[in-house]
Amino acid sequence: MPLIGMIHLHPLPGSYRYRGEGMTAILDAALRDLDSLEVGGADAAIVENFGDAPFAKFAPRETIAMMTVIVQEIIRTAHIPVGVNVLRNDGMAALAIAAAVGAAFIRVNVFSGVAFTDQGVIEGNARTLLELRNRLHCEVKILADVHVKHAVHLTTIEEAAIDITRNYPDGLIISGIGTGKPVLPEDLQRVKQVTSLPVFIGSGVRTDNLSTYGEADGFIVGTALKEGETIDAPIIPKLVYALAESIARLRAT
Repeated sequence: MPLIGMIHLHPLPGSYRYRGEGMTAILDAALRDLDSLEVGGADAAIVENFGDAPFAKFAPRETIAMMTVIVQEIIRTAHIPVGVNVLRNDGMAALAIAAAVGAAFIRVNVFSGVAFTDQGVIEGNARTLLELRNRLHCEVKILADVHVKHAVHLTTIEEAAIDITRNYPDGLIISGIGTGKPVLPEDLQRVKQVTSLPVFIGSGVRTDNLSTYGEADGFIVGTALKEGETIDAPIIPKLVYALAESIARLRAT
């Protein structure tokens, strides 16, 4: 049951909210969050361009270039595996970055199927991603969301999990309806019943609800590790430690 902490980058070049902060300031904030995750006992981290909202479906070139440099520097410093998520659904960019800098895995919000999102209709491109991974001769793992948050879906969560599984990701992620919103425990049970892949909880995990997710294979956490559970706040080591200890106790039961 690994604890994977989110490193939410400040707005990057190419985003609506970028105000010329420059790479040094953005990287320094990301490295502070990485240090907090490691001190607190997290098992891995995902670097994500969360500050770029409102998102484009596919990230601009300047965003990808900046993110590549930042992720490379984070990996040079990190003592834990690092993953990449390029919002809103740029799995190709995430995979290219990961292969270039040696990241361990990527997260893809819509890997297969169709999602109706605040960026419009997004279609999965599982085959294209898998072909790119083959061409790059890399072993980057792909974690695919099932009924990704901030979206509406036409299928049941079981149907979506079956369809995503047959497209060969390395793990699945389920989340609540939005950032920081808890997953319904019954959704975890439904997905676990139809797939043999690892299933991660992707939102809303806290120390006070962790026990309801005993069947999960891991946890991806952002909001609950931040000061005041405020999305723009820094990660606090003692919050990471408290959740990591709770996960260890859950693992031991």
